[in-house]
Amino acid sequence: MGEGVRYSKLLIPTLREEPGEAEVVSHRLMIRAGMIRKVAAGIYTYLPLGLRVIRKVENIVREEMNRAGAQELLMPMVQPSELWNETGRWGEYGKELLRFKDRGEREFCLGPTHEEVVTDLVRAEVKSYRQLPQILYQIQTKFRDEIRPRFGLMRGREFLMKDAYSFDRDEEGAKTSYDTMCRAYHRIFERCGLTFKPVEAESGVIGGIFSQEFMVLAETGEDSLVACHACDYAANVEKANGDSCPRGHGPLSTHRGIEVGHIFMLGTKYSRAMKAVFLDNNGKEAHPVMGCYGIGISRTAAAAIEQNHDAKGILWPLPLAPYQVHVIPVNDKSERVMITAELIYGTLSNLGLDVLIDDRSERPGVKFNDADLIGIPYQIIVGDKNLAEGRVELKDRRDGKITKVTTEEVIDLVKKLALPPPPQAES
Repeated sequence: MGEGVRYSKLLIPTLREEPGEAEVVSHRLMIRAGMIRKVAAGIYTYLPLGLRVIRKVENIVREEMNRAGAQELLMPMVQPSELWNETGRWGEYGKELLRFKDRGEREFCLGPTHEEVVTDLVRAEVKSYRQLPQILYQIQTKFRDEIRPRFGLMRGREFLMKDAYSFDRDEEGAKTSYDTMCRAYHRIFERCGLTFKPVEAESGVIGGIFSQEFMVLAETGEDSLVACHACDYAANVEKANGDSCPRGHGPLSTHRGIEVGHIFMLGTKYSRAMKAVFLDNNGKEAHPVMGCYGIGISRTAAAAIEQNHDAKGILWPLPLAPYQVHVIPVNDKSERVMITAELIYGTLSNLGLDVLIDDRSERPGVKFNDADLIGIPYQIIVGDKNLAEGRVELKDRRDGKITKVTTEEVIDLVKKLALPPPPQAES
């Protein structure tokens, strides 16, 4: 069953005017489309429409993580300083780590990431090579006390992230886990309907042997990346620092991008520091070789808007849209219009589509503007004039194309266009 909902019952506080504080497209449109509201600097409430998009991203991530053999757990947001002291990161991490004391004067931080917590778990529970490999992941709220939170969900202080951690017997196993996660990331961003590029990157405060960022390409991106047209080389600017392809194939071009995912081959940095050991097949102690893999869930939703919008509002990629179909009865006073609209609405939600019906007593112009702003991919416009000929309008939000069809045809057409195909088996 799909989910059907009535606009009149939903909190969607859309705004006509531009919000003053918003600097980038996604921030501006998420506020205007009634998806988020600011509570404090870099801290937002997700309203019902915004949360639906976040859940769509989460579900795709969860399905692909599970399919890749990762196991979901949930670690606490509040972490004790002892664990961070073991790796030396309590002192190293800087002011982004929000530190505080509880009533017993014990020191804690709000977790920006969970390498220490997960390594602590594994060192206590994994004793033998037979228990490896393990890939553990969570989807959880993180906090980084950014000096200048900006761009709404793109650089917030509190944000939703999927972080996964792999533990392997040796380098070779770790490389296999890294490649498995890399493939899962490709599938995740493909399924989200985004244009993206994996790029070679520096490892930063997480550290490790090598890493790749996944960039959603968008003119408004805050990161620069360089890509070679002759081969698949791409790197962020810090990593590339040159103007010809290191693989010798050809010239590089620069793009703007938004980092939505980052995968790291960590090696034994954390397992050594925290004395995590297991017995290998010769009965010798060894440190598990680790990898870590993050996806910004809230950031992916924002990046989707940066890549998909026009002057009127958002153009959601179908897989991330809060609803797939938006039924708009033009005149709510007309019985025939309302009966037809309700029938289409009911039939489509029964078929498994997520449908929003605009049952408000509003002028047509208001309904059309709100529909374009919210950016649901398919609009079905039901009006008296077309109904006299037994027809309704199907509008594709992305290209604005309107097709006049009968009510029977509209059901079949939307079913074909908007019902997602079953996930493909892994190639």
